[in-house]
Amino acid sequence: MNNQAKKNSQLRGKRALRVRKHLRGTSAKPRLCVVKSNCHIQAQLIDDEAGHTLGGTATFAKEFRNTEFNKKNKASARKLGEHIAEIAKSKNIKEVVFDRGPFKYHGVLAELANAAREGGLQF
Repeated sequence: MNNQAKKNSQLRGKRALRVRKHLRGTSAKPRLCVVKSNCHIQAQLIDDEAGHTLGGTATFAKEFRNTEFNKKNKASARKLGEHIAEIAKSKNIKEVVFDRGPFKYHGVLAELANAAREGGLQF
């Protein structure tokens, strides 16, 4: 890895730590962790006390694989937000802590968060 790539990776890790040091998920109020890559988006409900993932979905999941929602865009982010809200409802979760990681809260992440709020999650 060249020096600039190392520096970018370190800066990204520092941004993620800066955001996550204030966030803790519990079983009553889990952490909604969103990760986006160049091609896909992932969302997980995490209980940090027990160290368990309560539920998750992604654009590469089986239910989205052969649909128009299998790539990173605002439409698929909206669909993921609705789906993660359904997963939370099935586990009787009404409140979550939103963890954006090193990513800015705009575009795809904001669309996912708004869809999750419309689906019934509070954060």
